[in-house]
Amino acid sequence: MRIGIVNDLPMALEVLRRVVAAGGYTIAWTAIDGADAVAKCLEDKPDLILMDLIMPIMDGVQATAAIMRNSPCAILVVTASVGGNAAKVFEAMGYGALDAVCTPAPGAGGQIGGDTALLKKIATIGKLIHAAPAPRREPAPPARPRLDGALIAIGASTGGPKALAGVLSALPADCHAPVVLVQHLDPQFVDGLAEWLGGQTPLAVEVAVEGGRPLPGRVYIAGAADHLVMSATGTFHYDAEPADYPYKPSVDEFFLSLAARWRQPGVAVLLTGMGRDGARGLLALRKARWHTIAQDEESSIVYGMPKAAMDIDAAVEQLPLTEIPGAIGRHLGIGVQNVR
Repeated sequence: MRIGIVNDLPMALEVLRRVVAAGGYTIAWTAIDGADAVAKCLEDKPDLILMDLIMPIMDGVQATAAIMRNSPCAILVVTASVGGNAAKVFEAMGYGALDAVCTPAPGAGGQIGGDTALLKKIATIGKLIHAAPAPRREPAPPARPRLDGALIAIGASTGGPKALAGVLSALPADCHAPVVLVQHLDPQFVDGLAEWLGGQTPLAVEVAVEGGRPLPGRVYIAGAADHLVMSATGTFHYDAEPADYPYKPSVDEFFLSLAARWRQPGVAVLLTGMGRDGARGLLALRKARWHTIAQDEESSIVYGMPKAAMDIDAAVEQLPLTEIPGAIGRHLGIGVQNVR
């Protein structure tokens, strides 16, 4: 891959150069602030950009938004403290950044700390943007549990945090259906995402735990390095297989488990995202009489996953983000305000 590096600190820039080169990647260009990166990306779009967050003139959030609007490409946030800048990290992801990692730092004896984590993220993104998804397995259809009430299932990837916040902000506090979110995200950020989304919605937001049962009026986020699925008894379960699938957690895995094991049809939504994850699962839910929705191209940061769903006729309807909460409400009889 050809990689662009954006950082205003000379030492950090040099460390990133060394790590990228050691990984066998080509450095397309370097930029000293967000505005510089936007201009260089217009002239020479790389495969991936390592984007710092805190910079003068234009910060990483603004630069990510501009790049994804004018010359979209894969962006990995690389910042001194992911935890300390959590709100900005999720804001950047809302505009299209794929993931985030702490900036490697020089240590004793010339060693660089944190280089392995960065190279692992780069390799994973390389699989997402260049490799086809692994073959999907269909879960065995065991007897469905005797469950009352519908469920709202939402899958998202690139641009997902902002889109999820938009949908959740419109759902009322007395929503009578559980909401389960599968967002492509490193597990170390899931607690932060739950806290951040909790400030955007009147609903209680928490991480789905092994053996937990989805309860009405609560939002659950897939939160482990494995795939979240629904068990035959109607509880959350984390499954390591398929181990080599690049998307973890996988939207397809969760949707397919619902199609096989959740008796009461609900509403399933596939939001903005790179790749095809979720399309086949959405089709399985449509065949199981769920109301299925795909986000439209104009409101998607990346029209990959929703397009894949539309290509195989998996969605009952395709809607802009602002109209999706209303469609959920109409189908489930929930009073929903318009998205602001």
